[in-house]
Amino acid sequence: MALRTLNAKNASALDKDLMSVGAFSLDQLMELAGLSVSEALYRVHPPSKGKNILVACGPGNNGGDGLVAARHLHHYGYTPTVFFPKRTSNELYSRLATQLHNLDIPFTEDFRRLLSQSHHVVDAIFGFSFEGEVREPFRDVIAALEETRVPVLSVDAPSSWSIESGPPASSVGAKFMPATLISLTAPKPLVKHFTGTHFVGGRFLPKAVAEKYELDLPKYEGVDQVVEVPVRGQADGKMYAVSSEGA
Repeated sequence: MALRTLNAKNASALDKDLMSVGAFSLDQLMELAGLSVSEALYRVHPPSKGKNILVACGPGNNGGDGLVAARHLHHYGYTPTVFFPKRTSNELYSRLATQLHNLDIPFTEDFRRLLSQSHHVVDAIFGFSFEGEVREPFRDVIAALEETRVPVLSVDAPSSWSIESGPPASSVGAKFMPATLISLTAPKPLVKHFTGTHFVGGRFLPKAVAEKYELDLPKYEGVDQVVEVPVRGQADGKMYAVSSEGA
């Protein structure tokens, strides 16, 4: 069975449905997303492989997912450090940051220095709504991720990639290929360009919403919040189809 992908328009519409028909609040969705991110990282990089985790957070919802993931990673026994250069006065993000401060989780402004000391990176900079050119302070961060040998887990999209067409042709991010990608709710069209380990996290998705967007939900085992799904080239080459809802 082919898993259907969600383009940016449909992903945004699905989020609105989750908060209306599904009765979820934004902070609930962030909590569930961040929990899925933390579990995916635990799967590919248990603490025995190294505990220093650098979590790079952008200014939007993807960054909020990263802040939640950092909290869970701390409780799993990791030593996370958070790079969050474009802080917002939004009350939700302020609470998430305060929760991390209360756990003595450090924040850094020197991404490259912390990268050299880290065992794994969580890329929670840009999500499915990203478009256009990458600007500072994130341009240098993505350049560093292109160059590093430290494994990277990207949240919903490798930062700098187009949600539809994948990596940029020539600008920063053109050579960025994270080791792991976690697609939240459902894969996005860019996944056809991805060659690493791929997880889907969206166990909270109501059946009615999944059916509206013609999504084929993967089977989650036990208490798992994520499931590993092969990417194109790892199976039959036909792993993904595009959801037609709202197109």
